[in-house]
Amino acid sequence: MAIKIAFAASPAPVAQTARAALIGRYGDCPVDEAEVIVALGGDGFMLQTLHNTQDIPAPVYGMNRGTIGFLMNEYRESGLLRRLEQAEEAKINPLYMHATCVDGSTHKALAINEVSLLRAGPQAAKLRISVDGRLRMQELVCDGALVATPAGSTAYNYSAHGPILPIGSDVLALTAMAAFRPRRWRGALLPKTAKVRFDVLEADKRPVMADADSRSVLNVACVEIGSDPLITHRILFDPGHGLEERLISEQFS
Repeated sequence: MAIKIAFAASPAPVAQTARAALIGRYGDCPVDEAEVIVALGGDGFMLQTLHNTQDIPAPVYGMNRGTIGFLMNEYRESGLLRRLEQAEEAKINPLYMHATCVDGSTHKALAINEVSLLRAGPQAAKLRISVDGRLRMQELVCDGALVATPAGSTAYNYSAHGPILPIGSDVLALTAMAAFRPRRWRGALLPKTAKVRFDVLEADKRPVMADADSRSVLNVACVEIGSDPLITHRILFDPGHGLEERLISEQFS
């Protein structure tokens, strides 16, 4: 029996061309009827697809029609049904972000890779960090800080010299960006159940923005972050090229 596939593609011409070719070969069905969703684009589009389909039980199989494609499989038009049948599944929980702004407004978002706080002005940010309601750092002077999942640990987190986390680990990475004081502090490893709170000090003088997978909130006063166990994203990879193998390989490249 043929697998019911829904094809989604980024606006890029190369992705749209690939989608048309694949639909011509394998057909297409509505997303809410699909057994598998095939996403064509780069990592950004993969994250967008996972967010858009989080209430749909079908897993997502990505094929790279973008740039880096860390979350994607190699693009090939032929043999797709066999690849889908043999694919390995990785399950990940996103982070939630609850942000309160200086004006009192509140904003919520989910992030598969990371939630980051970034200075939004010429001066460094000043952040107070609490974990599970306990004050852990009175003042961090920095360009920013982030909390990353294992799936997102090779993205912004790794660029900020944070650790790469094994995909099956129940750990989150808290990483500082360009820390000025304490000068050598780069972050901490926290259990997946940890609830992290950042309070922005001198928010009017040193504005800070918060970002959850490219969804930004300006002028935040405090941000609470934690893993959301009630949401599970299912991602499919070709055998031997799953997230666990990619995370290990990245450390030896």
